[in-house]
Amino acid sequence: MNITATIRNSRQQNDVTVNTQGNQKTITIPGKPAGGGSSVNGGELLFLALATCFCNDIYREAARRNMAIESVDVTVTGEFGGEGDPASNISYRVQIESDSPESEIQDLIHYVDTVAEIHNTLRKGVQVSLQRAD
Repeated sequence: MNITATIRNSRQQNDVTVNTQGNQKTITIPGKPAGGGSSVNGGELLFLALATCFCNDIYREAARRNMAIESVDVTVTGEFGGEGDPASNISYRVQIESDSPESEIQDLIHYVDTVAEIHNTLRKGVQVSLQRAD
């Protein structure tokens, strides 16, 4: 699966698109009021990526188990230090509303924690490389 995320920013506008396998979507993120960047920072988006991944994977894995999920609430927290420092103390909480037994819900949560792709990407520590713009 090929994924691309693009931001085109100027003082007048902030255009954000994501694309997975040719399915392009626009995300509304306002620019900073004075221009020069997004009003949402990268750390917030990183934590949102973790929350979104886990939420989506809960529904995917629940469907495979024939579990009906009413709602999923994922909250990710963590800290960033000084400029250039990586995040630390990242953790998340999950609440699921379902008619399934609590033991099945907990089993689902623990399983999804092992297969959530964004979580595993950060846990593994993937190389990020800068490509030259031509």
